[in-house]
This record gives sequence, structure tokens and C-alpha cells, in this order.
Amino acid sequence: MNFRSRTASPHPGIQLAPLVDVLLLLLIFFLMTWNAARNENELDVKVPKASAAKEKTAPIGDVIVNVKSNGNVVVNRRTLSEPDLTTMLQGLVKLNPDQAVVIRGDEAGAYKNVVNVLNICSQAGVTNVAFATAK
Repeated sequence: MNFRSRTASPHPGIQLAPLVDVLLLLLIFFLMTWNAARNENELDVKVPKASAAKEKTAPIGDVIVNVKSNGNVVVNRRTLSEPDLTTMLQGLVKLNPDQAVVIRGDEAGAYKNVVNVLNICSQAGVTNVAFATAK
């Protein structure tokens, strides 16, 4: 005698717990990357336009130096003085001799402010310097 039933087992359906886990992880990932990408453009620095500008995103290790129109220098949302910027850049160059620096100068600011930051980069030993422009 065969006592087993021959009926098909019911389909288990879609498991919602793993789906919710994956969606929450994706949401966290996108929020963190959005916040990191927002750091550069958060300041009220309006870079000048260039017709030959190419779109490039700054890699994670690049230092973005914002030069405001009034001459203030801001790095990572902190206003730095010239000696503080020099010390910070010298420390970074000791860790990585090929440290890249992106200078975002405000188009309404004086050219001497950008040149001053360029001189500080030179004194600190930074050889990889780029200027940010808008397309």
C-alpha cells in the first residue's frame, strides 16, 4: 500500500523579507554616494565657464580646494588659513607624493586668490593640480 499523497505541493510564493533587505541596502548605498557627490557643489562657488571643458568626476583621493569670491579658502566645509592649508597639503604629500588637488575658483573672485592657492600648492610640493570649470 502506498500512503503518500500524489498532490503537488503549493508554490511558496515570493519571499518579501529578502526583497526588502536588498531594497534598503540599495537605498542606503545611493544616499551615501549622493551625499559624497554633493560635498563639492555645496558651497556657493560658481566656477567660470570654458567651451572646451570636459566632464570629469574627481576621484575619491582628490583634494578639492574652493576659493570663494572674497578670498576665503574652504576644504571639506572648513575655512582654512594659508598656514593651515599649507600644513594640510604637506601632510597629504608626505602620505602620497602624487596627491591631486582640484582648485575651484569663483568666477567673481580676484585672480590673485587663485594664484595664492596655486603658490601654496607649489610650496607644499603638490605637482598634480587641476582647475575646475563649468561647461
